[in-house]
Amino acid sequence: MKLLIRNLARTTTEAELQAMFEPYGTIQSCTLVIDKETGKSKGFGFVEMPMPGEAKAAIKNLNYTEVDGTKIRVKKAEPKPGEQPDSNESS
Repeated sequence: MKLLIRNLARTTTEAELQAMFEPYGTIQSCTLVIDKETGKSKGFGFVEMPMPGEAKAAIKNLNYTEVDGTKIRVKKAEPKPGEQPDSNESS
């Protein structure tokens, strides 16, 4: 399940983001969205967790928690238009 993490502090690193989610299960990928012009974080990123139950636990426990002075928001990422939704998930 791909998760969208919003409202991250611009100083939060990919390593810190990954460390936040590791207690909840296996992480397939972890990506911060970086501004091409400035090279700095845009304040959001994605974490992909292969096990839906682990991803849901991460959402439940991390949504609206304070990290680096801001309350992050964690939810299931919506597929891009034309992109196939994850086929191994149950809603």
